[in-house]
Amino acid sequence: MQPTKPDNTGGMNVQHLHNTAINLVEAVCSVISMPIETLLRPWYGTRYYPPPVVFFSAMLMILIPAISAVMDGFAAMIPFFHPARTIGLFDIGSLAKLFFLLGIIHAVRLFRRMTHMSSEENSTYEGPPLPFFQLIPWSRSFWLQRIAIEPAFVLIASVVLQDFFIIQSGLATYLRLAAFALAAKNFVSWHRAWEYLRDLLDARNAAPILARLVENDATEAELSTIHLASFPTDVPPEIRTQAAISIARAYSAADQTTL
Repeated sequence: MQPTKPDNTGGMNVQHLHNTAINLVEAVCSVISMPIETLLRPWYGTRYYPPPVVFFSAMLMILIPAISAVMDGFAAMIPFFHPARTIGLFDIGSLAKLFFLLGIIHAVRLFRRMTHMSSEENSTYEGPPLPFFQLIPWSRSFWLQRIAIEPAFVLIASVVLQDFFIIQSGLATYLRLAAFALAAKNFVSWHRAWEYLRDLLDARNAAPILARLVENDATEAELSTIHLASFPTDVPPEIRTQAAISIARAYSAADQTTL
């Protein structure tokens, strides 16, 4: 980790760009995957889905069936063009109806948790997985299940259900997109937690090097691991100490930006 000074001017530096991009990917993927994730994790906490994600996901479930119906209407109006009706019992509109029906049930459940806060230990927890996932090998690994097993289950289900004419092609396409979004969202969550712990370890490992830098005993190989150069030989000891303190503060500030 290379320490960076906090940007008090509000300008966009590399760390801000990194955090903004991660937040954007997580938000977009959360909006796309929420209708499916609520089926996979039905006991999620009251603060697991931020209100903007719930709002845009609901708008998505309203717009997609409407756009699909409009496109079918336009296709039927084209002369000498009569597309075959998509075979399948359920379409994207069926998923939208299920999403809003479950949304009412979840709203009652979450409201009870919000008014009785002692009934919830962690409001940001996504909830336990469905019981049958415990039968899958390697499902005991929390992040492996979130990043790989659950998205793979959605992807396989979209293929199998379409081949058996249970769902239509539009819904199958959405399920495949939701599987990718679910994997990306969970990977971003894992990466954010890993990055925070990695910053703490990097700062701890840099502390002895900074101490040797004050004593002017640090080698070039040691300093290169934290992207520093050695001081000139004629620098006073108090300047070296002040510089080491400033570098340590920069590491601390860089750690806080990852929270």
